[in-house]
Amino acid sequence: MTPRFDAIGLVVSDMAASVAFYRRLGFAFPEGSEGEPHAEAALPGGLRLMLDTEETVRSFLPRWQPPTGDGRHSLALRCESPAEVDEVYEALVASGCHGELKPWDAFWGQRYASVRDPDGNGVDLFAPLATPPAE
Repeated sequence: MTPRFDAIGLVVSDMAASVAFYRRLGFAFPEGSEGEPHAEAALPGGLRLMLDTEETVRSFLPRWQPPTGDGRHSLALRCESPAEVDEVYEALVASGCHGELKPWDAFWGQRYASVRDPDGNGVDLFAPLATPPAE
């Protein structure tokens, strides 16, 4: 038996704020998820994004504490175009999200930007700068 990658889990301080943030990015959390201790959104390829409140985690790990300082992970979301990177970034910042890195043309060939979710987790937005030639 070989384990398979199935889900990404994030611990959140405020479920309603986190569900609202990820819904702005197109994640389809079921209605009512805002008030639940655990919420899931289906991702392409059968994966899931799971959110658990701090209280939920403490129910089985009583000594759990949120990490301090900058995070060591981020979610990366591919946009349809460089213009969409700019649009999504501006919409998130206008809604009150922290803009970590304004959109820029990265040397590795992508339009790239970063925001922080309500708990400080990184969310990177990117799109290829040029479409590769058809083969």
